[in-house]
Amino acid sequence: MPDDNWSPVGVRGVFGRSPIVLACEHASRHIPVELNNLGLDEAARISHAAWDPGALHVAEKLCDLLKAPLIFGGVSRLVYDCNRPPEASDCVPARSEIFEIPGNAALTDQEKDRRFALVHEPFHTTLANAITQQQRALAEPIVLVTVHSFTPVYHGERRSVEIGYLYDTRSDLSEAACTTEQTKGQYSAALNEPYGPGDGVTYTLRKHAEANGLSSTMIEIRNDLILTQEAAHSMASHLAGVLRTALASLSRSQEGRSTS
Repeated sequence: MPDDNWSPVGVRGVFGRSPIVLACEHASRHIPVELNNLGLDEAARISHAAWDPGALHVAEKLCDLLKAPLIFGGVSRLVYDCNRPPEASDCVPARSEIFEIPGNAALTDQEKDRRFALVHEPFHTTLANAITQQQRALAEPIVLVTVHSFTPVYHGERRSVEIGYLYDTRSDLSEAACTTEQTKGQYSAALNEPYGPGDGVTYTLRKHAEANGLSSTMIEIRNDLILTQEAAHSMASHLAGVLRTALASLSRSQEGRSTS
């Protein structure tokens, strides 16, 4: 795809100070100009189908508060969804939620492979390198935290959960964070809600954390709670406290196992 001043991945923050690496796969709704907006009108291009509204503002503030590096996506998930494996049918979706995606409808394997090389590979290579760099810089275990948002209403049904902590098979960090949420009582929190592994959303966790024996969690935030930058920053402050408490709990559990 010709250059229109876009990048498939961005990096923010400092390395070597925090045991956390942050990722935000669906940070952007940018569609490169040569793709002609994928045939979509403005309503579709700014909708949740194209990105996770508010997620990047939360992730950026978490990056600052936790002194953790952040790896974030630079193009719309409708161009290529970096939180899907390349064999998934919806890594380049022909339909997303209520929208048909004309620019993806008759995509050749060659064009799909091209988008994979231009979007997926740089994002995941950058994230893998960030995790490796943190592991080398710190003597303690690294954890991966990914940040997403979801719609309050989906297919006509109101979602009561406000924050979800998702995991694939390793649940320790998600459970510690969700327990902390429930103790605080500020938000309605749940494990593997409103999505779970069966929905195909835990690819990044599997690829970069579970495959390397690392704890991880995917944070899903209901997007009506983070519509403004101020609200997103407030949520980030809350989540920073939750993550600090959850990590301390994990550390105590690991110390207990090592001395038993």
